Amino acid sequence: MKRPQSDSDPQHAGLDLDRLIACPGCDAVYTAPRVEPHERAYCARCHHVLIAPRRKAGKQLIALALTVLILIVAASVFPFLAIDAGGLHHGASILQTAFAFTGALSVLSVAVLMFIVIIPMLRLVLLIYVLAPIIRDRPPARWARPAFRLSEALLPWSMAEIFALGCAVALVKIGDMAHVVFGPAAWMFAVLVVIVVVTDNLMCRYSIWKSLEN
Repeated sequence: MKRPQSDSDPQHAGLDLDRLIACPGCDAVYTAPRVEPHERAYCARCHHVLIAPRRKAGKQLIALALTVLILIVAASVFPFLAIDAGGLHHGASILQTAFAFTGALSVLSVAVLMFIVIIPMLRLVLLIYVLAPIIRDRPPARWARPAFRLSEALLPWSMAEIFALGCAVALVKIGDMAHVVFGPAAWMFAVLVVIVVVTDNLMCRYSIWKSLEN
């Protein structure tokens, strides 16, 4: 592991601004060191990982992104949960649940679709758009930089994993009142959350930005 050299006042230090990197955790500014694959550069103040390049990471990210896209589509259509209580049986998919809201609550339908389905899928499509030319050693796509910037800006609004955690909490509360059966979509969402975490840990944003400068 490497610690980048700190630059407290880069504007007056005569440094190349293209070589500077800011820590997203504490905003400390450093001169980016040369980091080999499987090495890491981390912030000396908060220990946030700044640079973590990996060989063939682009191909792996595209493969994971495509997998998550397929899982999101399938998990939206297949049954998510089924509840048996008092002799009654009811099952629903994510899309059925989203469109179940009517009247003033119809805004919740839009929120569910946006935060759980549309925004996560948009982020992955943008990531594939950015990485596809890079892994083939071609110049970046025309709108690659704005696309990657938008993908990162949408990260706080991509809440598929939050939805999964919310469902888990709800199931704990109703478990004593009804018999709950997990549908195929529930297991897809569980796998999806794991893959999303792996994708975020695999991605070296600094390396992608440097690739887009070529």
